[in-house]
Amino acid sequence: MAEEKNIDEEILENEEDGLEERFNGIARKKYEGTPLLVIAGRPNVGKSTLFNRFMQRRLAIVDPTPGVTRDPVEGTAIINGKPVHLMDTGGYKLTRDVGTMEAVLDDLVVERSLEMIKKADLILLLLEAGQITGEDEEFIQELRPYWNKVVAAVNKTEGGRNESVAWNFAQFGFKKMFFISAQHGDNITELAEYLTSRLDFSKVKEVDSEQPIRIAIMGKPNTGKSTLSNRLTHSNASIVSNYAGTTRDTVEGGFEYGGKKFQVLDTAGIRRKAKVHENVEYYSVNRAIKTLDRCDVVFLMIDAMEGLAEQDKKICSLAYERGRGIIFVLNKWDLKEDQSKKVIKDTKKWINIMFGQMEFAPILTLSALEGTGIKALLNECIELYNQLNHKIPTTALNLALKDWLFKYPPPASKTAHFKIRYMTQKSVNPVNFLIFATRPEVVPETYVTYLKNRIRQDLGFDKIPVQLEMKASRKKWEDREIQ
Repeated sequence: MAEEKNIDEEILENEEDGLEERFNGIARKKYEGTPLLVIAGRPNVGKSTLFNRFMQRRLAIVDPTPGVTRDPVEGTAIINGKPVHLMDTGGYKLTRDVGTMEAVLDDLVVERSLEMIKKADLILLLLEAGQITGEDEEFIQELRPYWNKVVAAVNKTEGGRNESVAWNFAQFGFKKMFFISAQHGDNITELAEYLTSRLDFSKVKEVDSEQPIRIAIMGKPNTGKSTLSNRLTHSNASIVSNYAGTTRDTVEGGFEYGGKKFQVLDTAGIRRKAKVHENVEYYSVNRAIKTLDRCDVVFLMIDAMEGLAEQDKKICSLAYERGRGIIFVLNKWDLKEDQSKKVIKDTKKWINIMFGQMEFAPILTLSALEGTGIKALLNECIELYNQLNHKIPTTALNLALKDWLFKYPPPASKTAHFKIRYMTQKSVNPVNFLIFATRPEVVPETYVTYLKNRIRQDLGFDKIPVQLEMKASRKKWEDREIQ
């Protein structure tokens, strides 16, 4: 059970946090024209482990369960000092449980992997030291048309282990083979040097590294997240299926609209904790939640035919706590028999009741499959992003505060007497304000809510969460030396 985490799982989580924190602290350059290197092979040979090693962070989920990776996971890696577009593909599975949804997904994974192989500039075929399987043989035959761009690496040979049996793969006629350990790093440097020697970097150029608007598409399973992701990116990067839980890794893609660059993060569906049984799914959900720390705006996908779920509240709460912009997306609206303005109004009213203090968040109807409502959604997203990055000059902020205090003076009593001194904007994205008062601990929550509402309505933050902190100070605004 995923809930019963052991100490090894906790260490893995902490390690992942550290890697992500280090990565976010590094300003990565942006490139275009980078050659495409695809890592391919049968399931459970270590493709995702090798991908993560090249990427220098945990992007792909690693688990002993065969077939964990479904969607291609990709990113720009610096290999031997060169920028490479690196892609981790799903495993090539030969055995099928005919008639099951897993079998259908296996077919989709294989089909998607072969599509990426055709596009690749170089294919890194990852094999596992040991007995040669039927899947190995069949997949190698599939690669014959692309033989001139195949590089073979036999994994799990750390310290020379299993090298004698690894040589059995030589019978397939590989021009060169590398014996590596993706987990321990054995011979990775030699492999990296060879890979970059085989790639053409003549068309690579550094481009403007303007920060894109980062969108996290979230919601419970099977609400249409991957369909929307593919629609926005004009791709089929995310596998789409009626089978709930198809997406496991966070699949990234980019596009441009209205002169703005966007990055889409298609996440695994988040279901109730009691229904999360597999370790793989536990880490998928955990990865989806951590995506909230990387995004600007959340598209909370709600199935218009099924309505709200308890997990929608959980996602909304997590996004609100982090100060992210939130748009409620009522997907599959095209399937509603009654699409009248009254139904839309009643639905929005119900959502506002269910989500309490989220009246400010936009609610839009959409059909990701048909493509209706996309333009309105992206326009709203740009508006939220602008509000998230809106900075109010300190002088103007305190003039507004003075007016608010005059219109609705702080409540006073013998036991709860306080004075509000001044206010500053602590940060943007998330938007955070700091109010200094003589006794912040006695300021009623109702008055804090009043100030939040005034900030939102009067200062241009009417569609996003606003965070407000109270801090002790006895000095007046005029006496402070603030730049």
